[in-house]
Amino acid sequence: MYQQQIKKSIESIADPVSYGQTLLDNWQNMFEKTLFITNNNIQLLNNYTRLWQYAALKTFGLNAQPVIEPKKSDRRFFDESWDENIAFDYIKQFYLLASQFILDSVVVNRQVDEKLAKQVNFFTKQWLDALSPTNFVATNPAVLKETLETNGNNLVNGTKALIEDFIRGKGKHLLTRMTDYSSFEVGKNVATTKGKVIYQNELMQLIQYSPTTKTVYETPLLIVPPWINKYYILDLREENSFIKWAIDQGHSVFIISWKNPDESYADTEFEDYMLKGILPALKQIETETGINQINTIGYCIGGTLLAATNAYLATKHRKPVKTSTFFTTMVDFEKPGDLGVFIDESQLDSLDANMHKEGYLDGSTMATVFNMLRANDLIWPFFINNYLLGKEPTAFDLLYWNSDSTRLPVKTHSFYLRNCYLKNLLRVPGGITLDETPIDLRKIKIPTYFISTREDHITPWKSNYAGAKLFSGPMRFVLGGSGHIAGIINPPIKNKYNYWTNDTIEDNPDDWLDKATSHEGSWWPDWQNWIKAQAGNKVPARIPGQKLKPIEDAPGSYVKERIIPD
Repeated sequence: MYQQQIKKSIESIADPVSYGQTLLDNWQNMFEKTLFITNNNIQLLNNYTRLWQYAALKTFGLNAQPVIEPKKSDRRFFDESWDENIAFDYIKQFYLLASQFILDSVVVNRQVDEKLAKQVNFFTKQWLDALSPTNFVATNPAVLKETLETNGNNLVNGTKALIEDFIRGKGKHLLTRMTDYSSFEVGKNVATTKGKVIYQNELMQLIQYSPTTKTVYETPLLIVPPWINKYYILDLREENSFIKWAIDQGHSVFIISWKNPDESYADTEFEDYMLKGILPALKQIETETGINQINTIGYCIGGTLLAATNAYLATKHRKPVKTSTFFTTMVDFEKPGDLGVFIDESQLDSLDANMHKEGYLDGSTMATVFNMLRANDLIWPFFINNYLLGKEPTAFDLLYWNSDSTRLPVKTHSFYLRNCYLKNLLRVPGGITLDETPIDLRKIKIPTYFISTREDHITPWKSNYAGAKLFSGPMRFVLGGSGHIAGIINPPIKNKYNYWTNDTIEDNPDDWLDKATSHEGSWWPDWQNWIKAQAGNKVPARIPGQKLKPIEDAPGSYVKERIIPD
């Protein structure tokens, strides 16, 4: 049943007709390569022969080397029975060899174009992940053990959880719980940094945070988060809150909290997020602080919007932005990474048709897309835990945030996917027009700081690097360890990962990294050293709402609007 739900989810994202044609084109090309098919099958036969010999030796208590082993990053086969029990060891290796054979077949076939190969590889891997022996009762030793110990109550509890999750999804989606939702409440134990909402309109609330130092830098700091999820990824807990850390460094921090749109926002355009988001935020900060140039940060698509806004302002010869920092931000979409498999004309046509029915892209659909990029971390472990083992999910704030999805207005999302991902017009001078103004990223001459992460599967660092080079002002590029979230939310106190710096911007990103210096720990102090040179003198700390009347306490009401029931 769960496999069927995943199939429906894939078909709701990727046009099934297009997907089927993609597979057909690939396999038709392969069958023309007789030698390739023959060699691949011979190799598979040899591997299975070696596996049978391995199993026979192990049966008689003799030492033997496995034919194949899971990658160190593959946590599916953690149970000791996968190594100690001959039957499960055989099943594991049989599956891994079959998966390797199938993936090699689609990857090695280089006669098709690169995009087609990536699409085939991605969706094939989705099906292989779904067919893993860990996902079935009879072939998962941990599930079998739990079933025997509980007399099958785990399966009863799992079935109950499955039905409840279907009900939560109103029969349209299987909303698998990734964490214990009852353990968290926005404003109570996540998003708890003190502040006030000092402005709001129909699209956003502007939050000003309370200072923790007696003096602050003269230049305020505005953070522009993505609107495809909620801003409090930057304020989960006090010990890993970038917002709290920036305040403690002496910054007057403001952040935009985007409205979670419904069908009434169907006509909201991409440029509205600039006209009703960033621009009024800059104006209100100037009113509140008396400072007419603001340091800014943009995260992911929030950074894409910030870059487009900077180009718009440059064309208008307006200078309210003093500097911009970009967290894992793409402005050049030539190589968009794994998300590119969902982007072509037929898939976007199908997506547009589905979005127009309701006026927005449902948050659960977008969540499924991102979860599919790491299915063995974000889909199947919860299927096993909740439905096969029949256990309650544990409390984890990051997964609570990940499940707190948002809707996307149809016109905004369609514009973004077609003009950025599909046509890559943002990097083209005059390629995109905002508020009747053709924009050009090359006109951006303010200082910029780019932080990307080496294992980012959503915004690949080399694509971020290519986009950073489009700007004309002084630029610092830093590469952090880990991925799109963990590499950014990496407080110094944890002393995790590392980051690379190179003051010279090379033509090639690989050359940049080869010559870069590695530093242990968080990149946050490096950013602080950069931004404090742009932040001006120290002034008395600013209490929120001195000029603008506070509307309500942070985190505000917009961020509390949940579209998925707990």
